[in-house]
Amino acid sequence: MPYAFSTYLKEEFKLSEQLKRTPLYDVYSSYGGKTIDFGGWELPVQFSSIKEEHEAVRTKAGLFDVSHMGEIFVSGPQSENYIQGLVTNDISKLVNGQAQYNVMCYKDGGIVDDLLVYKLEDQHYLLVVNAGNIEKDFEWMKENLIDDVELNDSSNDYGLLALQGPKAQEILQKLTTQDLAEIKFFRFKDKVEVAGKEVIVSRTGYTGEDGFEIYASSNDLTDLWSSILEAGKEEGLLPCGLGARDTLRFEACLPLYGQELSKDITPLEAGLGFVVKLNKEQDFNGKSVLVEQKENGVPRKSIGIEMIDKGIPRTGYPVYKDGVQIGFVTTGTQSPTSKKNIGLALIDATFAEIGQELEIEIRNKRLKAVTVATPFYKREK
Repeated sequence: MPYAFSTYLKEEFKLSEQLKRTPLYDVYSSYGGKTIDFGGWELPVQFSSIKEEHEAVRTKAGLFDVSHMGEIFVSGPQSENYIQGLVTNDISKLVNGQAQYNVMCYKDGGIVDDLLVYKLEDQHYLLVVNAGNIEKDFEWMKENLIDDVELNDSSNDYGLLALQGPKAQEILQKLTTQDLAEIKFFRFKDKVEVAGKEVIVSRTGYTGEDGFEIYASSNDLTDLWSSILEAGKEEGLLPCGLGARDTLRFEACLPLYGQELSKDITPLEAGLGFVVKLNKEQDFNGKSVLVEQKENGVPRKSIGIEMIDKGIPRTGYPVYKDGVQIGFVTTGTQSPTSKKNIGLALIDATFAEIGQELEIEIRNKRLKAVTVATPFYKREK
């Protein structure tokens, strides 16, 4: 299996009765879904095969159940000021119907979570957070709460489908009268009728391809799932699992919390400087540390690596230069698209220049690799 879930996936696993399930759990088996324990959720790792699903998203389309993600609503007269103090990006630039990628930091600059901020309307926002961080994020948000702001964790009320790939718009357009071409990248429309259900349609995703994320009532998810798959039959649409989701996001170098991002890694070290707005008016958690790193340089950098010797870099494998460990692999696999053995690694910034020859310790052997440009894959516009 060419997946990169070193943290979560194992060749053999046991499922606990306490695992959380999405509203689609009962239909997985009818599509051939094989489930695993992913951060406390029982979710499909694949339906057909990871390679086949990966290829479908790159060339046609794939449908993912990502209902494990968390939805937290923020409202009230001070909601904008409150979120500005939580996140590194500048949400004052948002207009109604626009989404923004963002990061929440601790006071030491480490990352609480990466998330999407949706501006529904003035004084009303939706924050979409990672599944394994919902409780932690909500507690952090409550710790930082200010007057005239209301928080509502609605994660159990919403399901989320991701329709991704070059044929995503063509497929979804069959099920709605909304002109999907009007929804530009990182924009969304709410109260859209899709297959007879009222949903939020967002032109966002986590695969490196064009596509949509569809937020719906948990009660409507099963009908939407089957309606979209039926609508996409002629276009080659496939149901897809977490394995392909991981290889797709990895090739596009989209970070995963717990691997490229953590409480011990700052957004600047992770290469997310584009979402760190140090000049915005409002201070935010971790700003002083990030200002220092911006002025003096980060101690570590996230870089791309490609194996010279035969071997696959995996999460946690140590990286060496001249016999000294300088970092570790955060994600690695054999790319389904390029067939190359590649990885992302967090290393001493001194050795982050492209073309540096390094060594990765794989099964007690130090094998040659070289630093390369990222992303590994970028779709043609």
